[in-house]
Amino acid sequence: MPLLTSRPAPPPWLAHALRAQRGPVPWNAVVRGALAAGPLLLAAVLAGRPSAGVAAALGAMLAGINDRPGSRRTAVERLGLPALAGAGGLLVGSYAGLHTGAVALTAVLTGLGLLAGAVSAVGPVASGSGTQLLVAAAIGAGMPLPEPGWQRALYFLAGAGWLLALRLALPTRAAATAGDYRFDGERDAVAAVYEAVAALLDAAGGADAVARRAALTAALDHAQDALSGPRLRRYASSAAERRLHAQYAAALPLAEAATALAWAGDDVPARAAEGPRRLAAAVRAGGPSGPLPAPARSAPALRALDDALLHAADAFDRGAAVPQRGAHTRRRTAGSLLRTVLDAGGREYGLRVALSFGAAVAVAQALHHTRWYGTHAHWYWLPATAVFLVKPDLGPLASRVLCRAAGTLLGAVLFAGFAALLPRPGGLVALVALCGALIPVATRHFAAQTAVVTVLVLALVMVGGEPQASWSRIGETLLACGIVLLVGHLPAPGQRGGTVRARLARAARAADAYLTHVLGDGTADDRSGRWVLRREAYRALAEARAAIDLAAAELPALARHSAGTDEVAATLERLVDLTTACAVHLDDTGRLGSRHTARIADLLDELARQRERAGLRTSDIPTPDTTPAKT
Repeated sequence: MPLLTSRPAPPPWLAHALRAQRGPVPWNAVVRGALAAGPLLLAAVLAGRPSAGVAAALGAMLAGINDRPGSRRTAVERLGLPALAGAGGLLVGSYAGLHTGAVALTAVLTGLGLLAGAVSAVGPVASGSGTQLLVAAAIGAGMPLPEPGWQRALYFLAGAGWLLALRLALPTRAAATAGDYRFDGERDAVAAVYEAVAALLDAAGGADAVARRAALTAALDHAQDALSGPRLRRYASSAAERRLHAQYAAALPLAEAATALAWAGDDVPARAAEGPRRLAAAVRAGGPSGPLPAPARSAPALRALDDALLHAADAFDRGAAVPQRGAHTRRRTAGSLLRTVLDAGGREYGLRVALSFGAAVAVAQALHHTRWYGTHAHWYWLPATAVFLVKPDLGPLASRVLCRAAGTLLGAVLFAGFAALLPRPGGLVALVALCGALIPVATRHFAAQTAVVTVLVLALVMVGGEPQASWSRIGETLLACGIVLLVGHLPAPGQRGGTVRARLARAARAADAYLTHVLGDGTADDRSGRWVLRREAYRALAEARAAIDLAAAELPALARHSAGTDEVAATLERLVDLTTACAVHLDDTGRLGSRHTARIADLLDELARQRERAGLRTSDIPTPDTTPAKT
């Protein structure tokens, strides 16, 4: 009988490049994309100001890349702040390109790259803002337009503002079923939390419990972001929004009890998950919960789950408002943001971005002054490409390079065909509108996004007067790939893996604060404070896990710098799960059993050993030194 041999698995970086996100087509975002860049460009062409339309369409295009599912409040921050940064970058780049020489311009843009890279360590919105700042600066300096710099910035901001206005004003299909379009994103996010609680209860005692708990963390993070977006008033002003806040708050004790049951590892009665599922359906329908099946009360966590279901039913049926504490978050202070920018992760990423962006600007300037671009002074493509390539948000470095090269090649070939067939400018304007509609779907894979953006940008600049430049853009993209690959593998001052170490350190501090509160100075009546610390701990762990998984998928020369950190993160996750179980047990009995205290001591010892094996300093990953007092 012949032996069956399994096909060898591809390396992680290649597997990432071959993997695409799946899900239903976001038709609402597709409609917004079709109504954004194309109509703006058409209006400018009809008004005889095509260059103004180019700047506005660029703003709409970059905003469209950031247009992701979520609440309308979070869209204001997720689209608005990067747009403001992009307008500022376009302003700086325009005047720097006009009034400075090649050397001074390279120095200015390199310094801008250092700032944008360091600030990107703060979070996803800051990262998007840093990206738009640098891309727009490269466009401002390397794409001469007849308008002065301040007008370009205003047109850019108007284009992004137009897409944001569409995001805020247009109803969605989900809103149509619920009858209220204002809070469709918040409603979906809160319902997803209850569904994730039910899935965790189903998985308790099985092999999928860890993955389901991580999915619950992601759902809670998303709901927390959706409910705590920017607002003009301190508290929710409408009854519908207050109801959603109450429903989210009612989900927190359910999530706590479900996590404790999953940690215990015992099978949970099947009817226990039915209650959260009915609550999820009630959130989506905007109605009362109705009767809920009560689970057994044979264990502290099951009793906590039963009590949480009763509390949730009351919140749903009476629409009870709860004291709002920023959706159980603490606003980050200016000092904490500055520490994030200046820590090891911010310094390392800022340096990488500055070197990559600065080198790309220098090479583009050299090509420009040697007339490699011909009579047109459009040298923005090379540094703008380097900005997207250096972003770790888009996957491992080798995967980003491969996808960018393939996407640019495909987009350039497609545009060459379109440019030969389509009438001008009408056909190019229609192509811009089509690409704008495709961006929300193409963001599921970096190569597809690159291909669509390549076609859109080449169409835009041809409408603005630049000749067909598909083939030169392929050469510039390959140059940018080489620059970013080289800079990514250069030795850095200090210890490598700064992003992983910084996020692990934040997660360890958050876990320590949560453990100390539950076992030390916390009180049973301060559940709101406990939930704030628990949310901070799980969110910090999710961010650390994402950074570790990304670092592990890099080429071996880079992945070795984060070896062993995944074990540290796993132990921290088990410690936070155990802390949650301790909190539930203390609420029920007022004391901890020997099983809990022994497991805490074992995990703390294991964490110290893993920290040493991973080569991490005590300052990187402080080991919590907490003696259980409530025994």
